[in-house]
Parts: sequence; structure tokens; C-alpha cells
Amino acid sequence: MPGPTIYYIRHGETEWNAQGRLQGGRDIPLNDLGRRQAVTAGLILGGLARDRRGGQPLSFVASPLLRARVTMELVRGSLRLPPDDYAIDDRLREISYGNWEGATLAEAQLADPAIFAARQAEKWTVPPPCGESYAAAEARMSEWYSQLSADTVAVAHGGTARALMVALRIERPERAADLLIEQGAVYVFAEGGLRKHR
Repeated sequence: MPGPTIYYIRHGETEWNAQGRLQGGRDIPLNDLGRRQAVTAGLILGGLARDRRGGQPLSFVASPLLRARVTMELVRGSLRLPPDDYAIDDRLREISYGNWEGATLAEAQLADPAIFAARQAEKWTVPPPCGESYAAAEARMSEWYSQLSADTVAVAHGGTARALMVALRIERPERAADLLIEQGAVYVFAEGGLRKHR
């Protein structure tokens, strides 16, 4: 029997996204483009929700980080739902980049060339210094998904999207680690596959 459908939305853009800085657990707010992307994702979700066949109402859950919560509130506002009526799950938080948070990739490479090279070769299993590996994020996303009982709208991060793709065997780790996860789009995980709507 297929599991619940996930309507997955990456948070809108922040200034650190625009600058190519690793955010991880840092609470960086959405910029103006990010707020527009959140509303766009909500409108896309509204169309997808109208096309759903029967079933129980959608559940809504977000990462605890501010950029995901504000995105969720803008998504719900565009659906004319109470903005703050959603759950928070810490397992949806972004992968930790440890000592590299706030740095660009070039700065991270300069600071820790050996670890950076090792991670480039084995991105799924090698964590940044004092950070988290994608494999660890995959484990928590697998646990999160296994406990779902209803079709769910999840607003979270690029790293957790990649981890969920691998947890659900939609992508291989070596490919997933470098996938671009778009902002302002809705990724639908359903029936063992994945479709992006934008």
C-alpha cells in the first residue's frame, strides 16, 4: 500500500541564498523575492489541492527555522487558511554545516581544504567540520516519513528534500547530493515517484 503523499516546499530565498552562503541551522529571514516565492508555491499548492481525489484534509508541518515557518505562513495565507495553524517538527530542520555556516563554498574550501576535498568525493557520508552528514539527515527524514498517517504539506529545506529523495529510494545518494531544489515550486512525493510543479 502506498504511503502518504508529500507536498514538499523549500523555503523562499534569503540573502544568504542569494550570496551563496551555507545557512544550515542559522535563522536567516526571507528576502523580498523569497516572500514572493512562498506565495507562488502556495498558489501552485492550491491548484494541486483542488485536483486531489477524496481523502482526509491535508496536514501541514514545517521546519522550526524561521525561513521555513514564514514560508509556511505565506503559503497558508495564499490558501486562505489561518497562517499559524500548522505543526513544527525538528526532524525537518536543515542539515547542519557546522563550522562552515555563513561561508561560501570557496571560503569553506580555503578554511578546510582536506575535509572539503573528502566531502566532494563522498558528499553523502562526510560531514562538514562539526556538522552533519547527508546520511544522518536521511535517517531522520526516513523516521519522519515513517510516522506520517495523512497526506502532508511540508515546508523545509534543500538538504532535507535531498535526504527524503534518498530515504524513499527515488534518487541515489551520489546524484541527490548535488540536485538543485528550487524555491517557489512544489515537489510531490507520491506512489514511489516525484514530480515538480512550478
